[in-house]
Formats: sequence, C-alpha cells, structure tokens
Amino acid sequence: MTRLAAEAVAAPGYASGSLWIVSEHTAPSGPDSRPAREALDDALLRASREIAQLQSRSDDSDAAEILEFQIAMLEDETLIEPAWQAIAHGSTASDAWREAIDAQLAQYLDADDPYFRARSADLRDMKERVLRCLSGQGANAIPPGSIVLARDLAPSTFLETDWQEGGIVLLEGSSRSHLAMLARARKVPLLIGLGSVAVDGTPFALLDGERGELVLNPDGSTRAEFAARRVHADQRSAQADAAPTPLQTGDGEAVKLLINVADGGELAHISARQCDGIGLVRTELLLRSAADLVDEARQVDAYSAMVRWADGKPVTIRTLDAGADKPIPGYTLDEGNPFLGTRGVRLSLAAPGPLLIQLRAIARAAALGTVRVMVPMVTVPAELEAVRTLLDQAIDELTRAALPHARPQLGMMVEVPLAALSIESFDADFFSIGSNDLVQYLTAASRESGRLANLQDPLHPAVLRVISEVVAHGAKRGADVSLCGDMAADPRCVPGLLGTGLRALSVAPAARLAVREAVSAYSRTSVKARPN
Repeated sequence: MTRLAAEAVAAPGYASGSLWIVSEHTAPSGPDSRPAREALDDALLRASREIAQLQSRSDDSDAAEILEFQIAMLEDETLIEPAWQAIAHGSTASDAWREAIDAQLAQYLDADDPYFRARSADLRDMKERVLRCLSGQGANAIPPGSIVLARDLAPSTFLETDWQEGGIVLLEGSSRSHLAMLARARKVPLLIGLGSVAVDGTPFALLDGERGELVLNPDGSTRAEFAARRVHADQRSAQADAAPTPLQTGDGEAVKLLINVADGGELAHISARQCDGIGLVRTELLLRSAADLVDEARQVDAYSAMVRWADGKPVTIRTLDAGADKPIPGYTLDEGNPFLGTRGVRLSLAAPGPLLIQLRAIARAAALGTVRVMVPMVTVPAELEAVRTLLDQAIDELTRAALPHARPQLGMMVEVPLAALSIESFDADFFSIGSNDLVQYLTAASRESGRLANLQDPLHPAVLRVISEVVAHGAKRGADVSLCGDMAADPRCVPGLLGTGLRALSVAPAARLAVREAVSAYSRTSVKARPN
C-alpha cells in the first residue's frame, strides 16, 4: 500500500477505482496517401465537429465558453497559416501542426498578459485533439469510473469522460484552472500537485478529497475506513441539502449563504429554501452572442425565471462582464492586454446600447420580486453614475411604454484595487467583492498560473485588510456587503473572511456543504491570528 499526498484539493469528494494513467504524447500518424495539406484540413474539420458535438451536449455555460473558444481557434487562419507554410516546404501534416502550435504555446506561456497564459491549456487541448485526428486515433478512451492520473488534463477530455464514481489526480495543475472549475461544478474530486510518482500497471486506488491523498493498492482496513468516511460525508451532504437557512456561526451570528448561477440551469437541482437567494448571475455566460445582447425578450424570460425560483429572496444580476477570458464574438475587443483593458463596465459604457437593453430587461423582471443590479469592473465613481443614468433612462422608457417593471437597487463589484481603496467615494446601494480579480490584481499574479500559486494568496494580510475596509464602509453606511469569488467557496478562507466582519457569501451550488460546515465551526474565540 502506498499513500501519496497532494499539494491541494481543487475539488472535494471521494472516489475509488482503477488508476488510469493518461499519456502525455499522441502517437505519430502513420503513412497517409493524401496530400499533407488535405490531411491537416480534414483533421481540423473533424476536431471542430467533435468539439461542437461536445458543446451541444453540455448544459454548463462555463464548459460551453471553453469549447467555443477552441472552435474559434480551429477556424482561425492566422493560427493555422504557419502549419500550411511548413507543409508547403515539405513537412508532414503532424509535424507542421505540432511546430505551429508549440510556437504559439511558447508565446502564450511567456506572455505578461494573464489572459494568454490562462488560454495555454486550451491551445494544448486543441493541439492534441488535432494530432489524434491526424493519427486516426479516436477520442479519449478513459474507462468510466476511473481515477485518472495525469500531468494535466484537457477540459474537453474532462467533458468527454463518464466519471461515475471516478476522480482526477494531477501531477501539476492549478486550483483556479478551467479544469478545476468544471470539476467543482460537476462534483468530480480533483487533487493537484502530486509531483512525480512511479506506478506499475493499473492498481486499485482511493482518492480522498478530504485528506488530499491518493492511496494505491489499499489494504482491507484502509478500504473499510475510507468507505465509512465516504458514507458519513454523503450523509452530511444530504443533511446540508435538506437544511434551510438561516446559517449561523458557532457564536450564533447570522451569515447569509447565497449562490452563483450562470444561465439558470443550475437551479433545477436546488431549492430556494436551501440558500438566501442568488448573489451573482453571470450574464455574460447567458448571453453568448452579439444577437443575444439586444434580445430583450429573451433576457426578460431568463431573469424572470430566476426571480420566480427565488420566491421573494434577492436575485443579484451582474451586468455584462464581457472581455478578457469571456469574449463575445462581434462585441468584445481584440486587445493586447484584455484583463487590464476594455472589459466589464468599461466595455458596456463604450457601446451602451446593449447595456440599456439589459437594464430594461432586469427592471422588467424586478416587477416579480427582489432584484438588484451589480456593475462589474468599476474603477471610478463616474462609471457607476453613468450606469445610474442609463438605469434612469430604462425606467423612463418602460414607464412611457406602460410595461410592468420596478426599479432595482444599483450596486457594484469591488474587484479593482483603486475602487477598493477609495470605496467611500462610491454611492452604491450595495457592494459585492469579486475576490478572483481583486486578489489577482493585488498580487500581480495570474490565478491560472500554477507556477505563481504561492503568490496568489487570498489570505495574505493585505488582501484581508482591503476586504475589511470595504466591509467596514458598508456597515457604516448601512449597505450590504457580500463576496462572490472563489474565496467564498474555499473552507480554508471562510474563517479569514468572517474575521473581517463579512456576513454574506455567494458560492457555486456545489460548494454549499463545505461552506456551511466552515461557517458553523467558526467562532471569534476559536480563531487564531494568521502570522504575517
């Protein structure tokens, strides 16, 4: 029996099954009677069709966005042109494709821009898929229910696999990668940072997402202990699903637990009585094209369904946070540094037509319940006031058209350090801290980079100090303050967040159990100060 400890748990849970090792290399293609250019073009078309089919089967907006990016890249002649040129000079199709994408990968990985570093995994995924198509290999053949061991795992491979009772262990990886996000959403246990390991054959394995370890060839007593703890975890999960709010700390202080949603499909698996409402609707994952942005009726229907589901509890709808790692074809801009570019409210105000339509749709849905508008990427007060002016216009237009509506509260995301450090200058009805970008900008370290994980510390005293100042400002002026980023869903971060005075967390539905337990275990007297 061998016990191996991982650096981190990226998605909690338990799994048991045969270990399946994913090869890092695709077998070279054999002789092909077709011209190399024709073989490559056929492989690109086949790869694009495979991804499109995978996208059509996915009911997850995050997954659809990842796959949509890959399809767009496979159709990008600028990306493919170096491979065509290499073929013209005598290279085989596989060599030409591999060299062309490797050159792009090197640029992505060395880029200062976190957007390109984050997308390197998608490029690598796309590269391997095309090489498989060139070699005549089928799609991945991971047996259902396996525990997969790999250096890293492509998002599309994850989406193609039937996980059943399976799980994933990565030698490298990042807890903030696309793969980790997908694994958490689908409750597939994921360990990262196992380091190097030598494995013979396909041994039976246990993946323990509570202790963060992989056990190979476990003995009988270890299997029995594992099974008992897994049953206990399942019972706790069922109890949490059945337990309505309110949620309290160990000291008896009330804490609001809200959920984050994308297109609303997540709501089919959870009741409004199990949370305090919706703390974040990520509308850029609902509105996936330029046509969607101007379809007011579609937006009214989508927002109204969420408000009806909430049954009187608040629904916070974020205006379009497009740009950077969430492009919308025909709307977002092609910039050299999109994470620091025209994104979020900056883009919305640069072309305010779609924002006005979105505000009208939100106000119409507000006639059915408690709705709030949250503005992303706010840097200066003038941006929030410009949105307020557009909201005034939307309300006026709806009044004159005699359409049922109500005026929603107007709040802002606090994710730009400049805004966080000058929070007293913003006239917002409420504040929601976007910890993902806030931590990324404060540390100047991409949250997609495993190599910079030691710098991407959400519990750094400076991060908690900034959050404390925002919470204190909200309390002073009687405005709600919540946090809707990854920190809220990380049990390790919950005590630190509650220690700042924060009493509202918005998390992915799958994270509710772990967060409930962390909140219930917290008390002011039991918390030790974290060393600086």
